[in-house]
Amino acid sequence: MASANKKFYWEPTPEIIAQSNLTAFLKRVGLPDFASLQKKGDQDPGWLMEHVFKFCDMRFYKPYDQILDVSRGLPWARWCVGGTTNVVLNCIDKYQGTPTWNKEFLVWEGEDPKQQRRFTYGEFNVEVCKLAAALKFLGIGKGDVVAVYMPNLPETFAAFFAIQKIGAIMMPLFSGFGPQPIVTRLNDGGAKVVITADGTWRRGAPGDMKTVLDEALGEVPSVKQVIVVRHMGDKLNTPMRAGRDHWWGDLVAGQPDDVPTEEMDAEAPAILLYTSGTTGKPKGCVWTHVSFLGSMVTRDMHICCDFKSTDRFFFMSDMGWMVGAMCACVPSMMGGSLLVVEGTPDYPDTGRFWRLIQDHKVTYVGVAPTLIRGLMRYGDEAVERYDLSSLRITCSGGEAWTETPWLWFFKHVCKEKIPIMNISGGTEVGGCIFTSTPHHPMKPSSFAGPGLGMGADIVDDSGKPVPAGQVGELVLRQASIGMTKSLWKDDARYLDSYWNTIPGIWVHGDFAMRDEDGLYYILGRSDDTIKVSGKRTGPSEIEGLLMETAKLSEVAVIGVPDPVKGSAIVCVCVPMPGVAPDKSLEDILSKAVVAGMGTSYRPKQVVFVNELPKTRNMKIMRRVVRAVFRGDSPGDLSALVNPEAVNELRQKIAAG
Repeated sequence: MASANKKFYWEPTPEIIAQSNLTAFLKRVGLPDFASLQKKGDQDPGWLMEHVFKFCDMRFYKPYDQILDVSRGLPWARWCVGGTTNVVLNCIDKYQGTPTWNKEFLVWEGEDPKQQRRFTYGEFNVEVCKLAAALKFLGIGKGDVVAVYMPNLPETFAAFFAIQKIGAIMMPLFSGFGPQPIVTRLNDGGAKVVITADGTWRRGAPGDMKTVLDEALGEVPSVKQVIVVRHMGDKLNTPMRAGRDHWWGDLVAGQPDDVPTEEMDAEAPAILLYTSGTTGKPKGCVWTHVSFLGSMVTRDMHICCDFKSTDRFFFMSDMGWMVGAMCACVPSMMGGSLLVVEGTPDYPDTGRFWRLIQDHKVTYVGVAPTLIRGLMRYGDEAVERYDLSSLRITCSGGEAWTETPWLWFFKHVCKEKIPIMNISGGTEVGGCIFTSTPHHPMKPSSFAGPGLGMGADIVDDSGKPVPAGQVGELVLRQASIGMTKSLWKDDARYLDSYWNTIPGIWVHGDFAMRDEDGLYYILGRSDDTIKVSGKRTGPSEIEGLLMETAKLSEVAVIGVPDPVKGSAIVCVCVPMPGVAPDKSLEDILSKAVVAGMGTSYRPKQVVFVNELPKTRNMKIMRRVVRAVFRGDSPGDLSALVNPEAVNELRQKIAAG
């Protein structure tokens, strides 16, 4: 994290400010700047959202009678009471009869760059309607849960909208899941249908998906129908069970291409998205037909982060993470376009991610810090040989940055001219707690300030605000429109997880601080905090020092019990390619920590591994690393994209 007296690395020009969506919105509501808007929005979230709806052309079949009802208390806030709408009304239907209908909406590229498919809004609507009709033919309707277990294909996004079009509830599943996490989620959600593909390409090799699903469905009695996209041709032998399994192509053949969209209560569940929990059970977060569009899509990405109808959005993410829903809704709600890509960012070659931006003229790219740390390993030339001049905005989220990868990205991708819209929120809040804007200067890892209408604050253990420069717990004092509507079938866990730690305040579980220049920072999960010799430290501070050595591609720092210091430092490191994981490297890393933090922070142990355990959104799971070192239960591992990393870590510890 940059210190308060360090120069800003990016500052907005008068032209950028004048042309921004935020400036247009401020003029609309008659306020002079973001600070006054943020204050007014926190005081009256209902006022804010009514103006957001008007500015972003949010459509309702029936207007709401009351914008916000908190009569039952903040945890049970209701939005747009009495109103009816649908996600599909706002993302697709409203463009019928307009020039946007014939505009290119979705471009897909497979692992083989020669494989491409393109859809206008009108053509995409045909795919959505045909699947919607097929689902109704199978007896699916309002309130039924339909799971989507698919790689990044055009059909994945058609399924996203088709399910909500008929009033059913869409349950995204990570395409890399094995059987057990699928079983857990399908049973908890009570899914009736699963939409999947025969398989997907994984670094040049065909990977089964349908057979993995079949293994899971042996333990899921609620699923009665399975729809399968034939994606791999004759590369896989895909078993099909008569009466249950249907090929997508056969099922939609002959179905109408114009199906009416169901009029839904504004707060009717639209998406059931699971996030990992610290126990063995994932948490089912519930988004409604008004909540995600009203928070992340319009308020955060359009107004604060400046996505425009002229932009092409590209965020390389699986549908199983909330960014999947962002990819579906952000460009479509605002009339923009979307690039969808199957596979990984560095295959079939290490420059693939940058080539995709160049070839498809991406203007608005999203990244996670982990992605950038991984691509940095291939050297500056891997990005410098591509023309990234189409880029207008970059966006980052999912985890806290450290300074080294932020500066690398800013230099080599942003060319020190393009802003990095850093955002942070979570599946449970359906939007941004902290955000960036094109009006604010930037430092490595910084945010402009709290998101709008969230009541975000940084407090001590008693709930009192802490001054600038002091680390505190990140909380919310308002029930934002995007917040999960309890947890699926678990009101008690919802209250215990978020509302009961400091009564009346949502405790998010992150440490944060504000610097003297008014910029904000996320410092990692509060349960990751390390207390050495009485001083509380976030692991990201130490990780930043280690990354500055340029010897590591990734690192996770944890605290383990120590009889003298309270906690001792353990560094679990992934060396850069070509860097030997030996005693010399261990000494370099240890000296870097001591030089930056003091001798009491000298690492007790430095462990070298091939990879760190990560979630499907590529967030490093420090709690899992810590649990393995302590011999504790690591809790829910179903969200890990690489569970083999846990076994490797156990072996390293056992070997001493």
